Amino acid sequence: MSTGRLYGVGLGPGDPELLTIRAARLIGEADVIAYHCARHGRSIARSVAQPYLRDGQLEERLMYPVTTETTDHPGGYEGAIEEFYELSAKRLAEHLDAGRDVVVLCEGDPFFYGSYMYMHQRLADRYEAHVVPGVTSVSAAAAVLGKPLVQRDEVLTLLPGTLSAPELARRLADTDAAAVLKLGRTFGSVRQALEESGRLDDASYVERATWSTQRVEPFAEVDPATVPYFSVAVVPASSRGRPGAKRGPRAREARGEVTVVGLGPSGPEWTTPEAEQALARADHLVGYGPYLARVPQRAGQRRHASGNRVEADRAAQALDLALDGASVAVVSSGDPGVFAMASAVLEQAESPRWAGVSVRVLPGVTAAQAAAASVGAPLGHDYCVLSLSDRLKPWQVIERRLTAAAEADLVVAIYNPASRSRTTQLASAREVLLAHRDPQTPVVVARDVGGPEEAVRVDTLAALDPATVDMRCLLIVGSSRTRVREQPDGTSVVWTPRHYELG
Repeated sequence: MSTGRLYGVGLGPGDPELLTIRAARLIGEADVIAYHCARHGRSIARSVAQPYLRDGQLEERLMYPVTTETTDHPGGYEGAIEEFYELSAKRLAEHLDAGRDVVVLCEGDPFFYGSYMYMHQRLADRYEAHVVPGVTSVSAAAAVLGKPLVQRDEVLTLLPGTLSAPELARRLADTDAAAVLKLGRTFGSVRQALEESGRLDDASYVERATWSTQRVEPFAEVDPATVPYFSVAVVPASSRGRPGAKRGPRAREARGEVTVVGLGPSGPEWTTPEAEQALARADHLVGYGPYLARVPQRAGQRRHASGNRVEADRAAQALDLALDGASVAVVSSGDPGVFAMASAVLEQAESPRWAGVSVRVLPGVTAAQAAAASVGAPLGHDYCVLSLSDRLKPWQVIERRLTAAAEADLVVAIYNPASRSRTTQLASAREVLLAHRDPQTPVVVARDVGGPEEAVRVDTLAALDPATVDMRCLLIVGSSRTRVREQPDGTSVVWTPRHYELG
């Protein structure tokens, strides 16, 4: 006998008329109807599907053992839920093995924070499984509000309210539009995040969208004690303060300032007090997404994250915001003047379009300084800093400069030594240096200095394996005078003497 088929069927946000035709047909045809419920036994999913059920169908009520994280289970909440899903999957498998088709009802969409996905993960590799999508609570909330969430190239971010308030605030400030789900007990932290990100006044609260008991209010006016789990915070996109928004003549007369801020190589302890003050004063923060994530969110600040290869666009965006009179901080890792955003901003600022917009640059600890300090003082005498990236300059120029530095016996700090698309440059650079340096010349390979994956080792030029180096590494190649000494604790200290003797 062949096995039955498993269906995860999305029911939409709550109105039975918002089921798809396919969902209604499968519910009516199924041998077994399965649905999740709390200990009281009532199921929202079953109540939505009620008009489409037929007499004689078997029902499997999958009752959660806990609905909060308070439990006596030896494995805690996670252990209790894991055991529940395993037992539930086993019960459904018995029906499938008997040749019965099983429909698992799921509010909203089965793969959008849906309960069905846990059954799918455990059964889809053994049985024929299908998923029927449903209208999500976010789509329903937007329809109820009568406001478009996003238009054209605007970005919508979907967030669970279970994230920490600082993380929510950061993500809310980074996006054009957002929806925050799973409110209930998280309402307080979500409200705090909306306020810190400057989005509270734009946020709407939608409870049980499309139900007969639906409720819509400005988020700031909602009583936290009245908020159930089935509610959503919706922040539609707004053109206020966004680059590219139309400016009136008076706005054109305003002149703000762009401050390019160095964050240091990693973590708040590497950021100077001067940089922290500039970040706190800014109306807007502009930068590469992972760097912006390192800056604490402050009330009312807008954040504008972008990718790693759009420096010119990022600079133009910052200057546009300043043109409207805003105070803008462009964040950069390390020191913004070392292979970073300061040059990009100053280059764009040459355009008459941004005449009158002032640009300041605040220094930061460089990656070379951090790497050097991690092993001692290899930059104790004359040194040069080179990037091996040939994205903005030809390799011939890099090779000529490497040769000059090697002939001059300078210590060389090498940025951007390798990437996924640049796998040969470091090996070539090593050969250039070996033509002028002793094979035993010390090489410091520093990765993610100050970060959670920090790894620093001391190698030699001859033994250096380019395959072990990636984009997150910085290399320091010693001069003929650079020394290595093992310390009592077993670590190696590297330094270059300040005196230099010919011979």
